[in-house]
Amino acid sequence: MHWRDLVLAAAAVAPGVNAAQLRFSCAQLVVDRIDPLVNPGQAPSPHLHQVVGGNAFNVTMDHSAHDMASTATCTSCMPLEDFSNYWTAVLFFRARNGTFKRVSTYGNGLGYTQSNGGQTVYYLSSGKVQAFKPGFRMTVGNPAFRTQAQAKQNPSLQFTCLATSSTRSGYRFDFPTGQCQAGIMVTVRFPTCWDGQNLDSPDHQSHVAYPSGSKCPSTHPVTIPQVFYETYWNTQPFNDKSLWPADGSQPFVWSFGDPTGYGNHGDYVFGWKGDALQRAMDANCQSDLFSDKVNCPTLKLQTIADTNKCTMSPKIKENLSGWLTELPGAMKVA
Repeated sequence: MHWRDLVLAAAAVAPGVNAAQLRFSCAQLVVDRIDPLVNPGQAPSPHLHQVVGGNAFNVTMDHSAHDMASTATCTSCMPLEDFSNYWTAVLFFRARNGTFKRVSTYGNGLGYTQSNGGQTVYYLSSGKVQAFKPGFRMTVGNPAFRTQAQAKQNPSLQFTCLATSSTRSGYRFDFPTGQCQAGIMVTVRFPTCWDGQNLDSPDHQSHVAYPSGSKCPSTHPVTIPQVFYETYWNTQPFNDKSLWPADGSQPFVWSFGDPTGYGNHGDYVFGWKGDALQRAMDANCQSDLFSDKVNCPTLKLQTIADTNKCTMSPKIKENLSGWLTELPGAMKVA
């Protein structure tokens, strides 16, 4: 199910049934080579990430001790009670001469053009859901995947070549092979079923699952909100074909060395304050899908201009500007 189908499905439930479509902008918080979920305590982590959300993001975020809602002093997301962190890998352009340049994110063209990059975040439901508990975290996708058959094991991570900022068709599991006039959109959609017991698991995935049809499996009986990211990557500066590989192959690579796109993945750490997310889900909040309006009176909101003010300095000091001779962390393209 792709973006438009997902939204329509959430909207098509029977009257009186909870159906939340909470959508908001999160500006870029930091681009840094740390990963408190997969590589806790390791600084630097193997590859670079782009992160949005609360500024309590750190090298280590132990779920039993790290209260993000009380530790953070700001959030780069529109809901002032959302101190969660949402992150993905970073996109790079690899030129014909073998050098690399970081691709920046930019504001979603459907209402959030004033955002200083980052992501658009959705919390969706088509019925009653239980909000995440403090300490909850999860990942989706696998950075080791390099084939379409592997990527199709999880059809919830996709790419869209943007002809315009509102393009919502032609999605695929790998990097687009042609020039994308308005950039590349990457979508990451997380599972909606939880085992009801574990806030995390050793692989950060086994405690959650996707539904079978419309029902959660008996092993994961608790329905949770659908967390969904859209990231706009500004690939327009790299549409000069003279910079592309001589054989015409696509030139983009993830920061972990993936030249295919099949290793697309995302990370999530819950950090909403109190019962704010549960209130929003119970209130069936219906954000405008084509503007910056977040129609959710139960939440305290800030403007996009204010979200742009919440930033962090990278923990790892390294050169990320200009043309680089190798990916950060000396990650090999393979």
